[in-house]
Amino acid sequence: MAKHIVLVHGAWQGSWSFDLIKPLFEQTGWQVHAVDLPDNGWNSDTQLTANQDNYCDFVVRMIQKIGEPVVLLGHSGGGLTISAVAEQIPDLISHLVYLVGMMLPSDMSFLDFKRLCEQHFPDEDFAGISPYLTFTEDGYSIVSPEGAKKIFLQDCEPVLTEHLIDQLRPQPETGLDLKPTLTSARFGTVPRIYVEALYDQSLSINMQRLMQQLQPDHLQVISMQTGHVPQAVQPKLLVEKLNQLFDEKVLV
Repeated sequence: MAKHIVLVHGAWQGSWSFDLIKPLFEQTGWQVHAVDLPDNGWNSDTQLTANQDNYCDFVVRMIQKIGEPVVLLGHSGGGLTISAVAEQIPDLISHLVYLVGMMLPSDMSFLDFKRLCEQHFPDEDFAGISPYLTFTEDGYSIVSPEGAKKIFLQDCEPVLTEHLIDQLRPQPETGLDLKPTLTSARFGTVPRIYVEALYDQSLSINMQRLMQQLQPDHLQVISMQTGHVPQAVQPKLLVEKLNQLFDEKVLV
């Protein structure tokens, strides 16, 4: 049986956000399937609206075409999508990997989670990327270059930073309002890995670790000394750490 890994990007991004880790996975025997979610500026194969159901259905269909169990990885906001997919087709997901991802409890949106964080950590600023967004009349948000550098890419090499900023696209606001309903009988049966980034300015380490505390079962944690994009800053180390977990078969 082949080793399949499906990569799901977060907001303002596309499959390009995994360009540095895709060949590294392939070199270690994986068949890599990087997704471009509907209505995110890169997907030309569908006219689907960006929302929770369409994101989920799009990834579900991809995995069903593969026809074998996959590792499903979601970066940042892509974590909400992979949770929803695991609820739909748990038998086709061998493991979920949250790459600094939003691993939230059932029916909790990111805004709900931010309010919870403010209660737990009243002295911390959870504004994140919000002050650096502008909004179009047709319901899209745009990240400023300044915000991308400060919040997402502060530890990237300058040339790589400029390249990644050039790739960012407007994000439909309908694609940010995600709060999947999850059950212990389906989503809860799938083993999970959380890749935490110690110096993230978008999802702080306190936020990441609160998510881990809220869903501790069937969970392994990998720590990376990076900001929000470990796949760009330390791609080789990230792939090595993930492969080590799978090779050692230590997942609960």
